[in-house]
Amino acid sequence: MKKFFGYLFGLVLVLLIVGSFVFLYKKSKAKPTTYQTEQPEVTDIVKKTVATGSIVPRQSVEVKPKVTGVLSELYVDAGAIVKKDQPLGKVQIVADAQALNSAQAQLTNAQITLDNAKRELDREEGLYKQGVIAEQELFKFRTDYALAKESVATATSNLQLVKEGATRSQGKLSTLIVTATADGMVIDVPVKVGFSVIQANSFNPGTTVATIADMDDMIFQGRVDEAEVAKIKVGMTLKIKIGAIEKDTFEGKLEYIAPQGKEQDGAIQFEIKAAIKQKEGLFIRAGYSANADIVLDERKQVLAIREALVQYDKGAGPTGSGSGSAVDRPYVEVETSPQTFVRRDVKLGLSDGIKVEVLSGVSQGDKIKIPETAGPPSAMGSGAGKGGMGKPPSKK
Repeated sequence: MKKFFGYLFGLVLVLLIVGSFVFLYKKSKAKPTTYQTEQPEVTDIVKKTVATGSIVPRQSVEVKPKVTGVLSELYVDAGAIVKKDQPLGKVQIVADAQALNSAQAQLTNAQITLDNAKRELDREEGLYKQGVIAEQELFKFRTDYALAKESVATATSNLQLVKEGATRSQGKLSTLIVTATADGMVIDVPVKVGFSVIQANSFNPGTTVATIADMDDMIFQGRVDEAEVAKIKVGMTLKIKIGAIEKDTFEGKLEYIAPQGKEQDGAIQFEIKAAIKQKEGLFIRAGYSANADIVLDERKQVLAIREALVQYDKGAGPTGSGSGSAVDRPYVEVETSPQTFVRRDVKLGLSDGIKVEVLSGVSQGDKIKIPETAGPPSAMGSGAGKGGMGKPPSKK
């Protein structure tokens, strides 16, 4: 009995050792690689660059008061449609003490001069009637009286202007009323009743009472990187996507490219402007953020493959120098029988960075090998070879 268990133990030990060697042998044995394939397809290729920016009115004006004071009345709110010369608000003058005192003093002096000229004129007219003085001498006193009278009128108007900001002779053209300077929509009213406002002068741009814009003529104002600005030209078509209007894309036409760039976030950016073709029933508000796709080049319904499928022979170009990608020859590997591939040189056309146009070398029904460096297959291609689509190259 003991011999039986001894033989059984020895047999188990031998089987374990043999099994271990078989497992290690199979594990160390090289596994063949099974490559997946993709087929070319007929598609559109669009090469474009993206500009970021916002939607702004082409024409907008800031309305400022004609006098300095306190805003006592406000007649409009943001969103109101106004016409040129329509009243927007009214300013109450806060007279400067020094200017008021000076104006009152000028009026007092002018009145004293007028009273004196009147007495002199009355006296001279009495002498003229008595035949004591000649008429020519009387004319001088009449002129002095007229000048003194005009000085009083000027000083009175000046005092009224300092106190009220307008004179009686101005009538409806009072400088106290803030009026619209253009037709359009009021898009911003940054002040409220009671705010102090300042007129525009040599030292101050003045206080903006309202901003008026033509909301029927909007433009895209954005920026492009210096690496892309040389590729765009005035007149190009833009596809504008407004963040707040997700379902619609607007067409634009490039009108302006800044001749000088500005540094922003460490990169040189160039300003661009494009007219927007508005759609009926959609109201575009000023200040919407937007992105614009600028079409640099495009091909309609051409044979294309994923650019990652293209391989290159280093230095196999016309010069044979191998000094850079400029002489690298592109090729793909086409499946002739299951997991058997042959090389085919290809001539490439336009690329959008993902897909590339194939001018010659492959046809639509060819199955192209997916290199291990190509990453996972894409949905491009109407069919796939062994291994299917959506999985990386597998091992067997």
